[in-house]
Amino acid sequence: MGDGDFPALRQVVLDATDARSLAEFYRELLGLRYRPGDEPPEAGEEDVRGREWLVLTDQGGSPSVAFQQVPSLPRVTWPEGPVPQQLHLDLTVPGRGQLDRQHERALALGATLLRDRADDPDEMLRVYADPQGHVFCIFVVEAGSD
Repeated sequence: MGDGDFPALRQVVLDATDARSLAEFYRELLGLRYRPGDEPPEAGEEDVRGREWLVLTDQGGSPSVAFQQVPSLPRVTWPEGPVPQQLHLDLTVPGRGQLDRQHERALALGATLLRDRADDPDEMLRVYADPQGHVFCIFVVEAGSD
């Protein structure tokens, strides 16, 4: 919650041409849960919520990432080309072993590797595009570092 002088960040919202599939990607990648009522429908049932707005929460139930269905979305061409990333998510892990483990998970879930700086001693990271083209990074942030 905000302290009265400033608003509090509630969640990050990503536009998506397939909100359900993008929500599933981040649910699996980040270990989040659906807000009650936003879960996928039973087989054969219509996905009404998935065609509009979905929210993923952290383990305590606080909103974390939301997905808004849009009819079209230009795919980011970053790092080159006419469509900049405009927003990206920074995720962290505690060491190189976790960076490699999460790299394999991200690829298996449908991410595309855009840049690999895993061997950079000053800033160990990898940059990806999610299945709909949003950019996210996974950094190594060791205990005691910023």
